[in-house]
Amino acid sequence: MAFKSRLALLVLIDSILVLSAVYVSYIPLHPSLGITSFGIVSTSAITMLICHHIFSFYYGLYQKAWEYASIGELLAIVKAVTFSVVVTGLTEHFVYNGVMFRGLVSTWMVYILSIGGSRFVWRTFRDAYFHRNKGKKKALIVGAGSAGRMVARQLQKSQEAELCPVAFIDDDLRKQKLHYLNIPVIGGIHCIESTVTKLGIDNIIIAIPSLSKAELNKIFTECSKTKAKTQILPKLEDLVTGKISVSHVRDVEVEDLLGREPVKLDMEKISSDISGKTVLVTGAGGSIGSEICRQISSFSPAKIVLLGHGENSIYLIDMELRSSYGEKIEIVPVIGDIQDRNRMFKVMEVHKPDVVYHAAAHKHVPLMEYNPREAVKNNVFGTKNVAEAADTFGVKTFVLISSDKAVNPTNVMGSTKRIAEMVIQKLDQESETKFVAVRFGNVLGSRGSVIPLFKKQIQAGGPVTVTHEDMTRYFMTIPEASRLVIQAGALAKGGEIFVLDMGEPVKIVDLAKNLIKLSGYTIEEIGIKFSGIRPGEKMFEELLNEKEVYPEPIYPKIFIGKALLEQEEEIQYLLERFNHFTSNEIKAFVINLANRKKNRIFTIAK
Repeated sequence: MAFKSRLALLVLIDSILVLSAVYVSYIPLHPSLGITSFGIVSTSAITMLICHHIFSFYYGLYQKAWEYASIGELLAIVKAVTFSVVVTGLTEHFVYNGVMFRGLVSTWMVYILSIGGSRFVWRTFRDAYFHRNKGKKKALIVGAGSAGRMVARQLQKSQEAELCPVAFIDDDLRKQKLHYLNIPVIGGIHCIESTVTKLGIDNIIIAIPSLSKAELNKIFTECSKTKAKTQILPKLEDLVTGKISVSHVRDVEVEDLLGREPVKLDMEKISSDISGKTVLVTGAGGSIGSEICRQISSFSPAKIVLLGHGENSIYLIDMELRSSYGEKIEIVPVIGDIQDRNRMFKVMEVHKPDVVYHAAAHKHVPLMEYNPREAVKNNVFGTKNVAEAADTFGVKTFVLISSDKAVNPTNVMGSTKRIAEMVIQKLDQESETKFVAVRFGNVLGSRGSVIPLFKKQIQAGGPVTVTHEDMTRYFMTIPEASRLVIQAGALAKGGEIFVLDMGEPVKIVDLAKNLIKLSGYTIEEIGIKFSGIRPGEKMFEELLNEKEVYPEPIYPKIFIGKALLEQEEEIQYLLERFNHFTSNEIKAFVINLANRKKNRIFTIAK
């Protein structure tokens, strides 16, 4: 009904304007109109009126939102008016054997002014009276490009928007001192702090979709000097695909501030390895496992087997994938424990996967220090069970999710991961299956990572606890980690350890400070407390041992290492005599084994 009412109103207004344009243009030119001349004017008016409505519908003048009118709408008006006048002139020629040129030219000018003016007067009226900025928060937009201007325009037009754009910031000198949409471009990035103070800015919107991580870090550093809330435009791919519009600004996340660009996938190679194949993911309900499932689903496998121990987590990823891919992919949820050897062999026998991504593991460093037996059972025996089942039933590629803590490990978790790498390396030498491992650092937002802990502490009013002011870690996002795993499977030749170029390590205390600022607080309000290094933790992590590094990447931002396979006898001794060890003996044995050191227990036994 609203559209019909709007259409009827526009048709009525345009009819009045068209008829007025004709008579205003013709009568002054012919002050003493005779019957014939009056007939020409009337015929011209009726013809022009009919033509106007026809061409208006054709060029969509009645469907356009005139509150957003611009050059495109003006051109549509010019076309509709011009063709209407041309058809009217032809009608005069054929009916009356003559054309009133001066009348038509005058009509054309008045016609455009009245039709175009009515639209733009309406836009001005709406801007002036319907979109006042009283009570709205002042916004500073970083980026005066097309995206920034679109954000500004939508904020200006939306009655529901809480923000009112008052200034732009842009490093482009050609834009500075200019006005876009009546909003001034104040200066470059270095002016953010002074502009916020001077204009009383409440919110800063970073509106540069193609911004690199390093550039975003630079801008955020300047924004964090102020008390204004900082938000960012959605990702460029989301804007391009139409998932969301430029008006959907979001808070800056810690993930945005990692000083590294994401790894780009070899889509063709991955697609050939996964499309139409059966893929099994262990730990499919976990943060990494579930993201692997999401990403490989886009490559159209024939079947995905979701293997996990936790009933609820498997249920959640199963439901999520079914809602998006249920009609295209066979999705099979399997509840099973990787420590159950018979169960693993049965699952492999039934589904016969082409590719296995082994993400199931115990990964919490301090907890595994207190539970070394469970760490070995899950990370070593569990991996052995899944890997040997894959070998037995002809899996093409097996990818183990390892950790940077497997390099020169000082803790049980890292040691069991390194031993798991040794187990699959040994199998790779004997099997037709390609066994590879993937190492990466801490995953932001994954279960057990520092981010959820920090967020809880901030919500509780602080303080945020950091183990040591100099402790550093490599960080990556969940999607990034999952992409590395998938790409590694496609690059695998057998026996490799793949590592992502993770840029520079990040100080945990800097991560905590950024998260506090992103949450809208100051460091002083929340506070940071240093709690001391926990059992098994190192001050810094490595991704490859010096003896393992190949200096050149095998793929952009992906390095490859050939970790040395040593101490096979000791691994076998651990597997055979495991149940006879005490917890302390297990802890000492696996750490020495992973670091290629002599094991007192093994030496005595020999």
